[in-house]
Amino acid sequence: MILPIYNAFHPILKTKTQPVENIDDGIVNLVNDMFETMQYAEGIGLAANQVGKSVSLLVVGDIYDENDKLVHPKQAYLNPEILAFSDEEEEFNEGCLSVPELREDVVRPTEIQLRFVDINGKEQNLFANGLLARVLQHEIDHLNGILFFERISPFRRTLIQNKLRKIKNGLIVPDYPMVLPNGQLTKEYVDVNK
Repeated sequence: MILPIYNAFHPILKTKTQPVENIDDGIVNLVNDMFETMQYAEGIGLAANQVGKSVSLLVVGDIYDENDKLVHPKQAYLNPEILAFSDEEEEFNEGCLSVPELREDVVRPTEIQLRFVDINGKEQNLFANGLLARVLQHEIDHLNGILFFERISPFRRTLIQNKLRKIKNGLIVPDYPMVLPNGQLTKEYVDVNK
């Protein structure tokens, strides 16, 4: 099922999420819906609070290298925790499904070490670099109530204030359903396959 994505200025995206206590049908269904929603909205990662669920859970889609070889199959990460960051950092142009039509260069560590629980309840340790490391850091920021534009310089933030105000007020909306800060839904999803 396609879920509406919450606007960056909705209160749920400024609140730290709660750990997943047990993996029941509700969590499994949420993961499946998040994958479907992410694909529909043409995203590469999605945090649970972006679809209105305040649980520590994120999904990342398939990631391919420059030769179109699959380097990371889609994965759900429950209760993810970054254990270590590399000293090396790089700048990359990021966007966010909760912040439509805004992209900014964000500096992040190039490599991370991560601990998480998979959808089968098994604890995993992962060393991630490249695009996967970036997506994981972006989505874990969401789970901690941090938005990507809060990681850019104060000068750049000043320059985008007008656009952020338009996004907050629902004047810039995406092609997918979105819940505005006031709780209003921008559009209903219509399943064309029915």
